[in-house]
Amino acid sequence: MIDTTAALEEACRLLAQSDFITIDTEFLRETTFWPELCLIQMASPEHEYIVDPMAKGLDLKPFFELMANSAVVKVFHAARQDIEIIFHLGDLLPHPIFDTQVAAMVCGFGDSVSYDQLVQKVKNVHIDKTSRFTDWSRRPLSEKQLDYALADVTHLRDVYLKLKGQLEAEGRAEWLTEEMAILESRETYDLPPEQAWQRLKMRLRKPTELAVMQYVAAWREREARSRNVPRSRVLKDDAIYEIAQQQPKDVEALGRLRTIPKGWERSSSGAAIIEQVNTALALPKSEMPHLQRHAHAPEGTQSAVELLKVLLRLTSEKHGVASKVIANSEDLEKIAAEGEKA
Repeated sequence: MIDTTAALEEACRLLAQSDFITIDTEFLRETTFWPELCLIQMASPEHEYIVDPMAKGLDLKPFFELMANSAVVKVFHAARQDIEIIFHLGDLLPHPIFDTQVAAMVCGFGDSVSYDQLVQKVKNVHIDKTSRFTDWSRRPLSEKQLDYALADVTHLRDVYLKLKGQLEAEGRAEWLTEEMAILESRETYDLPPEQAWQRLKMRLRKPTELAVMQYVAAWREREARSRNVPRSRVLKDDAIYEIAQQQPKDVEALGRLRTIPKGWERSSSGAAIIEQVNTALALPKSEMPHLQRHAHAPEGTQSAVELLKVLLRLTSEKHGVASKVIANSEDLEKIAAEGEKA
């Protein structure tokens, strides 16, 4: 396991000589907002390495330089969380990238296929999962644990070559372009706090409720980031919903809410929440958020939606791609609604 900057520099120099490398990370996030990077696994056709990013004095600069090397394709499976860690620690986005989970959908392996399933289908290899729930922050790690971690990138080499070859043979390589562009966009990982409310499952509709939800969720997002704790440690989702519905104007009213822990309203957080509520309610109606409802198909179009679902399934089976690559439920509802208007 690499634990010095000099060894990392040499490993990255060798990896940079290849057209592609496979990458995976192991991390912990149970008690923090930002993921704690515990391991980096990398492999090329000729080399394979495990890096200990927790090693004292280790500088990850060579790794970040490799991630920015546009001559080397960076291959991930289900890339989003790995890229988020790299973006947070290195303030850069790997480029170019290839996500085998997305590619597998285009190649007909099903929706959001897992790494284990994909390796089994491509290589007929069963991965030993007994080390899956390892605490990767603990040292030392056993040989079995390290072998398990390394398998996440060694098998990925063959999976990548198989999928890449199939995409090129079927003329579908360009189908990945849009999804890869999303994964390579800073906006994917650097969501403004003011948009945090959009991640919540919507149960509110009134503009005043949505405005309070937006302001309180933004406050929670900033607090969680600055304190590096999970969002739920700052304020639970249910509390945001209740605050948005009840709209307490002072800390006494806040303290009477069912979802607020006893005495919490007297803390600095309680005062901050009330400030957010009052600021949101003072907004002109024109500046309050509004939702466009897409939860259900328009009245009279449900039969058309069901027919479109059948056609989607038949089309995806005919062309050997996952149905979500072609369209999702919201797309079908929009198509049905447009047909009704015509």
